[in-house]
Amino acid sequence: MNLLVPDRMKINLRYVWIAAIAVLPFFGSCSGGQSATGKEQTTTAQDNHPAFKDSVFSMAYTQYLLLKDALVASDAAEATRTATALSAALKSVPNAAAADAEATRISIAENIEAQRTAFTTLSNELISLAKAQELSAGKVFVAYCPMANNNTGGYWLSNEEAIRNPYFGSKMLKCGEVKETLEGK
Repeated sequence: MNLLVPDRMKINLRYVWIAAIAVLPFFGSCSGGQSATGKEQTTTAQDNHPAFKDSVFSMAYTQYLLLKDALVASDAAEATRTATALSAALKSVPNAAAADAEATRISIAENIEAQRTAFTTLSNELISLAKAQELSAGKVFVAYCPMANNNTGGYWLSNEEAIRNPYFGSKMLKCGEVKETLEGK
């Protein structure tokens, strides 16, 4: 299709296209953590590669991270799925009955807010369990958001020092700070 466009407009359109192509990578890198599909990119369990000597606990911890990432992405369906998998993994971890109960609570919660509320207790339980374990590689960060749970605060575990808040997702993605670092001995 050949459009009749005055020469002045052809030049201006050329500059518009050049400018658009030049700034496109900038918008991709500043999209607030979103991929080209528009979905939130999250950190996965493989980023820092921490490993606990107890492989059964390591599997449960990996599921916990996937759950955290689902909450960061505000994906209630994925949080339900990963909480179910976490519950199954926790059944093999000694002294994890309370954590298992909270994972189950998340898996049957009706909405993301209820999942995030249960995630607070789950995280407290997982932090206690992780501190009782021995890391053979990597670091685990204990993060805290003072504004979570109506300003009563909430902790979570992460493989990275950068804050990616599971209590607020994109609303307040970077709210919080690392309070403690667990390292191998």
